Amino acid sequence: MGRTVMPFSFVLEAERRSWNRFRKSLNKEDQEASDRLFDRAHYHVSAAVYMSQPWPMETILLSIILEHEKMLGDILIKLKGNIP
Repeated sequence: MGRTVMPFSFVLEAERRSWNRFRKSLNKEDQEASDRLFDRAHYHVSAAVYMSQPWPMETILLSIILEHEKMLGDILIKLKGNIP
């Protein structure tokens, strides 16, 4: 029996491609940052599959925000460790 839903990794790549014109209009540094954002969304592909949202960009953005939250938490912990 075949799949009825496209694998989310394919959906993620299709969404990335759909933003390609926007990405190309950015300077090189911002293009690299944009690439890192979409790369971070890959960390949560299994959760995105479980959600199966009709608008995949919502899941992608939440995955990116989650990774940023974790990064900010790590930075705050390191900063607090350096404060007397």
